[in-house]
Amino acid sequence: MSSWRSTTSHWGAYRARVDPDGALEIGPHPADPAPSELLGNVATAVHHATRVERPAIRRGWLEGGAGPSDRRGREEFVSVGWDTALDLVAGELRRVRERHGNEAIYGGSYGWSSAGRFHHAQSQLHRFLNTIGGYTASRNTYSFGTSSVLLPRLVGDAGTYLHRGESWQTIREHTDLVVAFGGMPPKNVQISPGGVTEHSTSRTLADWDSRGVQLVVVSPLRSDLPDSARTEWLPVRPATDVALMLGIAHTLLTEGLHDEEFLARCTVGFDRFADYLRGADGPERDAEWAAGLCDVPADEIRALARRMAAGRTLVTVSWSLQRIEHGEQPLHAGLALAAMLGGIGLPGGGFGHGYGSSGDVGDPGPLLPLPTLAQGTNPVETFIPVARIADMLLHPGETYDYDGQRLTYPDIRAVYWAGGNPFHHHQDLNRLRRAFQRPDTVIVHEPHWTATARHADVVLPVTSTLERADIGAGRRDTRLIAMHRVLDPVGRARDDHDIFAALAERLGTGAAFTEGRTSQEWLEHLYSDWRDRMLEQGHEAPAFAEFWAAGEHVLPQRDRPTPLAEFRADPSAHPLATPSGRIELRSATIAGFGLPDVPGHPVWREPADGLHDARLPLRLIAHQPRTRLHGQGDVGALSRSSKIRGREPLRLHPADARGRGIADGDVVRVFNDRGACLAGALLTEDVLPGVAVLATGAWYDPVDHPGQPGGSWCVHGNPNVLTPDRPTSALSQGCAGQQTRVQVEPFEEEPPPLNHDRPPRIAAETPESG
Repeated sequence: MSSWRSTTSHWGAYRARVDPDGALEIGPHPADPAPSELLGNVATAVHHATRVERPAIRRGWLEGGAGPSDRRGREEFVSVGWDTALDLVAGELRRVRERHGNEAIYGGSYGWSSAGRFHHAQSQLHRFLNTIGGYTASRNTYSFGTSSVLLPRLVGDAGTYLHRGESWQTIREHTDLVVAFGGMPPKNVQISPGGVTEHSTSRTLADWDSRGVQLVVVSPLRSDLPDSARTEWLPVRPATDVALMLGIAHTLLTEGLHDEEFLARCTVGFDRFADYLRGADGPERDAEWAAGLCDVPADEIRALARRMAAGRTLVTVSWSLQRIEHGEQPLHAGLALAAMLGGIGLPGGGFGHGYGSSGDVGDPGPLLPLPTLAQGTNPVETFIPVARIADMLLHPGETYDYDGQRLTYPDIRAVYWAGGNPFHHHQDLNRLRRAFQRPDTVIVHEPHWTATARHADVVLPVTSTLERADIGAGRRDTRLIAMHRVLDPVGRARDDHDIFAALAERLGTGAAFTEGRTSQEWLEHLYSDWRDRMLEQGHEAPAFAEFWAAGEHVLPQRDRPTPLAEFRADPSAHPLATPSGRIELRSATIAGFGLPDVPGHPVWREPADGLHDARLPLRLIAHQPRTRLHGQGDVGALSRSSKIRGREPLRLHPADARGRGIADGDVVRVFNDRGACLAGALLTEDVLPGVAVLATGAWYDPVDHPGQPGGSWCVHGNPNVLTPDRPTSALSQGCAGQQTRVQVEPFEEEPPPLNHDRPPRIAAETPESG
C-alpha cells in the first residue's frame, strides 16, 4: 500500500493513497475539524466511465472543416492521436488569427477546475493565448458579477466587502444581532476558491450561542439556517427582500431610530433615499406596503427594525440575492440599512456580503499573497461580462450597456474553453445550445465528457488533480499545501500546461510560454518567488525541498482590521475611492447613466415574470448543491446517492405536491416557456408553499423533443434549461439565474434513459498512436 500523500481541493485539503488492490483511498486532513462530505465523490469520479481518454474530434468538423454547425452535441466523435489533434488545433488558431484577428478568439475559462496554483486552467489558457496575440476575454463572475460592478460605485472598492469582511470571531465578540438576507446555508461553507484546510465556520457559528449573538435568517428556505439555538427563521416570499428592507428602513426613519450623525458625516444621498421611502414618487414604502409584497406581517417588520436599532447589528446580504433581476437593489438597500443603523466601521457592525455564500467569507485565516502563474498581457482590449456569452455568440456587432459604457459584441470564430463548463454556469441552455452552433470551432480541455465537451469540435483529455503535482492554497487558508501526484494519468490525458506548450511550439511561441521550464521547475520557481516575498515581509518559509517533503507549510496569521474603520474615524483623512469620498447611498454617477432599472439609490423593482402567475405558479430557486461543487463530482458516489430514480431532486412543499397529485419519490416534469426537465420529487416543509428548489449542477442531458419548450428537454434535472438568460440590469450585466417561474406536473410515462453518465459515440481511433 502506498503512503498517504497530501493534496487539496476547493472543498478542502485531504490525503490520498492507493491500496494494494489499486483502489484509491481518500482521507481527511488531520487538522480539519469538519471535513467536507464532498470528499465522498473523489474516489468514484476519478476513473468514471465518463473520463475522456484520448483526443477526440467531432466527425463533421474533422471531415468537413471548420464552420458553424447544428450538429454540435448531436454527432459522434473520432479518436485521433495527439499529434493529429495538436496540428489541427494549431492550424485552426492560425487560420482564425490570419483571417479575422485575435479578437475572434474567445478565451473561455471559469477557473474552478483545480485548487492548484500552477495547473490553474484559466491561467494556463490565458497565458497561452496572450503569447499568440491575445483574445476576447470575460470580466467578473457568475457568483457575484453584479456586486463587482456596483460596490466600487458605492464604497470605492468591491474587495472591501467581497474579500475583507469581518471575521466570525470579531462578530462573536462584538455583535448583538445578525440579520442575514438570503440566508446563511451550512452547505456553502464547505467550498472556497483554493480550499481551506480547517473547516471552522460551522463550529464558530455554533459557538455564537455562548456569547448570545442572535441570528435572524431571511429566506424562503429553512435549510438556509445554520445550526444554532439562537437562530430565527423569517420566511419571505422569493424576490421580495428589497421590499422588506425598505419597510424596515421606513420604520427606522419615521421612528427616529436612524443615526443622523453618521449619515451626515459618512454618506451622501440619504435625503433622496428618505424621500423615496416617504413616497415622493409613488406609494409610501412603509411596513404595511412591504407586508403586502413579502408576506411578512407589518408588525413583525416594525419589531425587527426596532431590534436592529437596539444594539450592534450586522446586516449581511448573500451573493444569491444579487443573482436575480435587479440584483443591484438588495445589495444597495442592505448597505443603506447598515448606514442608517450607524454601525459601518465598528467591529462586528455595519454591512456584510457573502457570509454563508463561501467558506472563506468570515474565515479567520490570513489574507496573504499566494504563488501565482503570470498570465502576461492581453493585447486585445475587447471583453464581455462573463454571463453574456450567448448574447455575444448570437449577436455579433450589436451594442449593449455595461457600467456606463456602450460596448459592441465581437464576431467570435473560435471558442477555446479550459477549466470550466458553461453548460453548468449559464442560463437558458436551449439558447446556449443555439449560440454554440455559431462559431467555426469550439475547442475544449476536459477530464470528463461533460455537456460542454459533447458540444465541442475538438476535445483534448486533461489530467485530474490527483494525476499531477501542484501547489495549492485558498486566499484565507491556514496552510500552503504540496499537492502530490497520486495516480497515473487516465488513458492518454495530459496536463493543460503540456498541451499549451506543444501548441505554443507549433505556433512559434514555445519559449515565451514555457520560459524554458518544465512543470516541476515551474512549481519550484513559483514557490521560491513566493518564499522571497514572504521573507521580505518578515515571515518564515522553508526551502522548496523541505516544503515538498513535509506536504504543507503553516501560514502566518495576519490581523484583519474592521472594514472602513479608518474611514469612519475620519472620512476627510481617509476618504473612500468614490466621487464624494463617502458611502454613496445615492450614486450621482449611476443616476447619470440614465438607466431606468438602476436610478442610483435603492428602489423596489418587481421581477419581469411577476410575483403571481396562475399559469406558472411556482417560484423556482436554483441554488448551489449540497453534494458537489457546481457540476464537479456529479458522477461521484455522494452526488449519485442524492438522486431520485437517477434524477436531480426537486424540493416541494407537501401542499403544492398534493394539489398536483405528486407523491414523494415521483418523477416530475418541471417546465416553463423556455424549457423543461425531469426531476425526482422530494417533499419537505423546509420550503415555503409556492416555492420549488432544484439545485444546479446536474450534468445537462438534453434529448431532442419537438413537443417540449425549446425543442428539447433535460432528462436529468438541470434547472438552467428553465432559468432566464437575461442580465441583472444594464449596469452590471450580471447573472440573473437564481430564480424563475415554473409549473410542475407528474410524469406518468416511463422516463427516458439517461446518457450523461456514459461517453458519447466515439468511432475507432485513427492509425496514429501518439
